[in-house]
Parts: sequence; C-alpha cells; structure tokens
Amino acid sequence: MTAILVAVTSCTLDKTDYEDEISTEVTEHFDYETVVSISEAQYQIDIAALNGTFYKGYNEIRIQITDTDNNTSVNNSEITFLPLLTDTFGNTSSGPHQYQLDYLSVEDYYLGYTVFPEETDASQYWEVHLSFTNEDVTHNVTQIVTVEEQTNMNLNMTSFTGNDGELYYIALVAPQKPSISENELVAGLYKYITPTQEAGNFPDPSQFSFVKVEDYTIRLDPRMPEPSMGNHSSPNNEDLTPQSDGLYYGVVNYTMTGNWTLNLILENEFGETLKGTEVSTEFTPGIEGTKSELFIDILF
Repeated sequence: MTAILVAVTSCTLDKTDYEDEISTEVTEHFDYETVVSISEAQYQIDIAALNGTFYKGYNEIRIQITDTDNNTSVNNSEITFLPLLTDTFGNTSSGPHQYQLDYLSVEDYYLGYTVFPEETDASQYWEVHLSFTNEDVTHNVTQIVTVEEQTNMNLNMTSFTGNDGELYYIALVAPQKPSISENELVAGLYKYITPTQEAGNFPDPSQFSFVKVEDYTIRLDPRMPEPSMGNHSSPNNEDLTPQSDGLYYGVVNYTMTGNWTLNLILENEFGETLKGTEVSTEFTPGIEGTKSELFIDILF
C-alpha cells in the first residue's frame, strides 16, 4: 500500500506540474523597442530587441547610433558587440553572438544577435562591450544590461558538450507561438572556439569567440512526455538543416496544445552523432515519456 501511495502521489505531482505549465499564457512579441540607451561623447547609442527586453536565449539586436551635434545617423562605422557575464568570483564568460554587426541601409540600423545562456541574478551580471569608429575616432563603451528569464518555453535553449569535446549551444528562434498544425521550427546552432593564445587586453574577443555551425543536421522527434499523453508523437516532422541565413530550419507538427519535448540528435557533416539518443516509440500511458540525451522542452 505504501508503494502504491508513493506511485500515485508521484504521478499526481507530475500531473499538477504539467497543468500549472499549461495554464501559462504564451505572449507573442512583434515590436523592437530600446533596451538601453547610451551616451558617448556627442553620440547616442540605442540598442533594441523584441519587447525592449533581453531574454535568456536567442535575441536579435538592432543598434542605431546618432550624432547629436547634427542629428544624423552614423552609418559607415564598423561596430563590434561583445556580451560578457561576470560572476561573484570575477570569472567572465560569454555566449554565442555576432561580434561584427551588419549595417542595413534601408532600415538604418546595425543588425546582429546574441544568445544569453544565463539570466541576470544576485550572483552574476551581464555587460555589453561595444565599439564604433566615426571620423577616424574609435569609441569604446561598456554598459551593464539586465537579462530576464525567458518565460516563453517555445524559445528555450540548451548547451552541451558533444562527443567531439566541443561546447555547443542550440537556441530556438521560432515560432514564438505555435499552432495546432505543421510549424516551421527555427533554431540557431553555435560552437565555442577554444582560445589558442593567451588573453590580451581585457576584454579580448578572441577569448569569447563563437561560430555558427554549418553543414550539421539536428534530427527531430517531438513527443508529449506527460503521463496522460503516453509519450505519443506526430507525423510529418522534418529534421532541421542549415539555410543561407545561418539558422537551422525544420518542421514540427503539434497535433494538440500542451507540453511537448523536442527530442534531438545532433549529427555532424559525416553523419556522426555528437549528442542525443533515439527515444522509444512505445505508447506508455500513465508513465512519463523517456527523453533523448539531448532535448528541449516547449509549451503552447
């Protein structure tokens, strides 16, 4: 009887947790707003992101620089962007990011991205190191920023060490708010570049370098892990492969709302598995579904 009671209690707790998650409302953001505005000499630097917030995970960033002396845009500069996380012991780290930003002339802003692996809390803080050159003068700016928890599980991320010993990051980019249908699934895949030389003057970008990974495949097996769902999957899913913008695209078919697990297997260009395991296709009602060694949980 004791064993039965423990089992029932365990399932009830799992069920309650799933129900709590399902009651979470998913908010979709469309507008890019200023996260932080910085003054440097006669320049105003505005860094924008979706919803005017930096979140843990993938963030597209847009930067505008204005010369306030003549109210004109600085549009011919090389801008560098380096996010750094500092903990209570003074150790610094970063996350995948675009170090040199691209200027879009029609939109009149500099475009890039950053993946924040951690949010700001009492034990650690983020700051961005930004530089630009105008009229042959280089300006270096450092600004503390806040990184919020990502409450939208559809934009979750994961980091892991592959079988090749390299550190990888997978960050979901889209959809923000899936539908009961076949959804285009977009993710970024990045690898940390281990420094080959001693650090120079701080902050030395060579110590915090990441690259977009090309020519890999992210195999996809989405399932509903909740015990009442029996770990069932769905048809017509497509593995994620890289496209010209450096992101990975696939298809995930959500047949109903609720908790889903994206079970993943990362394969290199030779078809070798770097991380992840096959999951059972057995229907297991009443038992929480077994997940791949590499997975991301989502909810809609």
